[in-house]
Amino acid sequence: MALETLLELEREAVMGTYARQPVEFVRGEGTRLWDSDGNEYLDFLSGISVTQLGHCHPRVVAAVREQAGRLDHVGNLFYTEPSMRLAQRLAGSSLGGKVFFCNSGAEAIECAIKLARRRKPGGRFVTIEGAFHGRTMGALSATPQETKQAPFAPLVPGFSVAPRGGPVEVGDDVAAVIIEPVQGEGGIHPVDPELLHAAREACDAHDALLILDEIQCGMGRTGTLWAWQQLGVEPDVMTVAKGLGGGLPIGACVAAPAHADVLQPGDHGSTFAGGPVVCAAAAAVLDTIDDEAFLAGVRESGERLAAGLRGLGLDVRGLGLMLAFRAPDAPDLVRRALLEQRLVLNATGPDTVRLLPPLNVSAGEVDEAVRRIGALVG
Repeated sequence: MALETLLELEREAVMGTYARQPVEFVRGEGTRLWDSDGNEYLDFLSGISVTQLGHCHPRVVAAVREQAGRLDHVGNLFYTEPSMRLAQRLAGSSLGGKVFFCNSGAEAIECAIKLARRRKPGGRFVTIEGAFHGRTMGALSATPQETKQAPFAPLVPGFSVAPRGGPVEVGDDVAAVIIEPVQGEGGIHPVDPELLHAAREACDAHDALLILDEIQCGMGRTGTLWAWQQLGVEPDVMTVAKGLGGGLPIGACVAAPAHADVLQPGDHGSTFAGGPVVCAAAAAVLDTIDDEAFLAGVRESGERLAAGLRGLGLDVRGLGLMLAFRAPDAPDLVRRALLEQRLVLNATGPDTVRLLPPLNVSAGEVDEAVRRIGALVG
């Protein structure tokens, strides 16, 4: 279908909530995408840290095909083995407690907020300056960005903001502190480990939960399965989504054993969550990523990419393969990268370009991306 036709269909039938780039992608394989005109692109965005293993990874495709041909959906009134097995695997690889499945990162945050309030009724929440936790009302209330919050006020009450550099002030009335180990939509800002340790101590002192949002920075993105594993601070609750399903919609809220039974029957639910097809896909992703040799490769690729970008004179920040660099007009650079260099990037603001390549990106593909960026900034 011609791009002009799609633009017309969007104007006619789709709510205008996205500023799309003028490209229609029709096929993907690994780190490569092809548009409707047959042009090939190098994907260094991964659907915003979703296709962690690249597009149409054979292991994920096989798992989805096999499960979809056997059983697609029955709902959470019954048991399916893929859901139970994935919960066991996900909890065992992280906090060792229990899992609530949902369909997105925002939903995982909503579950975490409800869990904390159920545990400490009426309790307040503390979030961090520049954070992004989602666009549903609870998650948006935890996202202290004026441009995103203002049109939808009044928001859910009981949220306060700590500066990115600390301190995180916690009192006995606080139900939880919510932190991204690496802020994603806020511009790829790794949290100061001292802030995280101080938050852990404050939560322990005031019987509050420490909730870590690993929706974008988890699933191997920073070079360990979970970003908090590099920082020496274990949370009480963790939220996961994006890369968990390898391209299919799934999220999860994981609670440590001490808090795993806070939510009771009827407290929370989701019609589509934890379906057998998405759980089969997620298990295939975890089978590949939860491997030290694979994660060592992520760290090596991240170091190579960061070094290459610094070699272009760029100001680089981030961890693993979750990187960003400063650019005077980031949206324009991203558009030129797409249309002139066939390189898929993303701008998180007016001066920040974000790079989230598949975790199995090759050294040659890293060098190729650096060359393409160099052609734009040189």
